[in-house]
Amino acid sequence: MGTGVKIKLGQHDSNSIPADIGEIRHALKEKSGLDISFDLVFREMEFGGVRAAFFFANGFAKDVVLTDVIARLSLLERDQLEPDALADLLNRYVSHIQVSTEENLDQAVGFALMGSTVLFVEDAGKSLVIDAKQFPVRSIEEPDLERVVRGSRDGFVETLLTNVTLVRRRIRDPRLKLELFRVGERTKTDVCIGYIDDIADPDLVRSLKDKIGKVKLDGIPLGDKQLEEAIIGKGWSPYPSVRYSERPDVVCAHMLEGHVILFADTSPSVMILPTTFFHLVQHAEEYRQTPFVGSYLRWVRFLGIFTSLFLLPLWFLLVKHPELKPPGLEFLGPQKAGKLPLLIQFLLVEVGVDMMRLAAVHTPSPLTVAMGLVAAILVGEIAIKTGLFINEVVLYMSIAAVGMFATPSYELGLANRIVRLALLVLAAAFGIPGFVIGGTVWLIALTVNRSYNTPYMWPFIPFNAKAMVSILFRRPILASKSRPSITQSVDSTRQPRE
Repeated sequence: MGTGVKIKLGQHDSNSIPADIGEIRHALKEKSGLDISFDLVFREMEFGGVRAAFFFANGFAKDVVLTDVIARLSLLERDQLEPDALADLLNRYVSHIQVSTEENLDQAVGFALMGSTVLFVEDAGKSLVIDAKQFPVRSIEEPDLERVVRGSRDGFVETLLTNVTLVRRRIRDPRLKLELFRVGERTKTDVCIGYIDDIADPDLVRSLKDKIGKVKLDGIPLGDKQLEEAIIGKGWSPYPSVRYSERPDVVCAHMLEGHVILFADTSPSVMILPTTFFHLVQHAEEYRQTPFVGSYLRWVRFLGIFTSLFLLPLWFLLVKHPELKPPGLEFLGPQKAGKLPLLIQFLLVEVGVDMMRLAAVHTPSPLTVAMGLVAAILVGEIAIKTGLFINEVVLYMSIAAVGMFATPSYELGLANRIVRLALLVLAAAFGIPGFVIGGTVWLIALTVNRSYNTPYMWPFIPFNAKAMVSILFRRPILASKSRPSITQSVDSTRQPRE
C-alpha cells in the first residue's frame, strides 16, 4: 500500500467496546485499574438470557436508583430483548431520566470515573451510560467571608450541579446559558461558563471559551484559582484579576449587569468577569439596607480601605518630619521612644498580625479564643511594657488591620497589605519623595492594569461621571435604568420595554 500502516485481520480498535463480557472486563483492567482499585465494581448479570455487566465507582453510585433498574431488568424475558437488546434497554426498560449510548471505551470509562454507571451488553458494541450518581457534598450554608445581617443564607458548595441550580433558581430566564467544558488531562475537572445570552458581550464569551479550550494542564485540583491563572495569567501582580464570590445572589446580580461567570467543580467560589478595583470594594450588605444607609456603609468601608493603605506610612512621615503636622495635631507621635527603631517595630507588628491570622486559620476552633488571648494580650502587653514596642505603633497597626479586614475582597485586602508595607519602607528610606513616588507608581500600576481587557480603575480612570456616582452612592434600584458600560452588554437597558 505504501502507507507504512500495517493492519492485522481481526484486530479491533483499542477504543472500541469488545463484544464479549470477559474481553470487556480484561480491557477495563488495563484502562481503569479494575480489580486493583477497590472502589471500582464490575457487576456481571444476565437479563432475559442476555449477558450484561454494570461498571461503576462504588462511592458515586446511587444505590436506590440502580437497585430499581436491576429489579426491573431481572423480570425481562428473552423475546423482550430481540432483535436489538441494547436499543430495547435504552428505549423501554432502563427506567432512568438520563441514559445515553457510548461506543468509545475510553469515554465510557471516563463517564464511570465521573460518577455515572456504565451498562455493557454482550455483542452490542456499545454501552449505556446511566447518570445515576451522587457526590459527597456538605449542606448549603452562608459563606463565612460574605455574611450579611439580612438576606439569604445559602451559599455555593463544592458540587457543580448544586451551584448552577442555585443560580438557575434566581434567574429563570430561558436565555441563561450554562455551557460545560472539561479541563485537565488527568483530573478532567468540569468547568462551566454562565452568561445571559442577550446581555453578555458575545466577544467576551467567545474569548473565554477559546481560552478554556486551550488550557493544557494535567489537572486543576485546586479548582478556580488554578483555572484563573491558566486563562488570565497575571503573573506576579498582587491585585486580583477576577472577583470571587460564594453568594448566589451576588453572582446573579453581576450576571444581570452583563458579567460572565465561571464555575469550577470542587470549588465553592465562582469567578466573575470582567472585574474592576471598585467591584472588589462593594458588599451585599450595602444593597440589603436603604440607599441612604447603604451609602453610609459604603463610605465607612472606603474609609477602612483607605486607612489600611495609608495610615501607617502617613503617621510614620509625621513622626519623622514634625514640621508636616497640621495645627492642632501636634499630639500625634510617640511620647517616648522604644528600644527598637520605629520602622523595625512596624515591620515586626505587621509580621505578628500575619502570624496571628495564620495561627487562627490553623488552630482548632475550641482553642482559637485562647490563642487570641495569648497573642493579643500577653505578647502585646509584655512587648509594650518591656519597651520593645510603643503604644502608638500597636494602636495604629490595629486600626490598619481592622481596615484590612473590613475590605470585602479577601484577595484585595492582602494586596493592599503588600502595598502598605512597600509605602512604609519607601517613606522610611526616602522620606516624603519616597512616599509620593511610591503612591504614584501604585496608582499608575493599577491604571495600566487590565482585567480581561477591561480598565482596572474604571470608572475613575478613564473617568465616567455617571458610573462614578453609582460607585460613591448606593442608588435606589429603580434609578438604575441601564447596565454598566464597562461590560459592553448587548442589551444595555435594565427596565423592561413596554
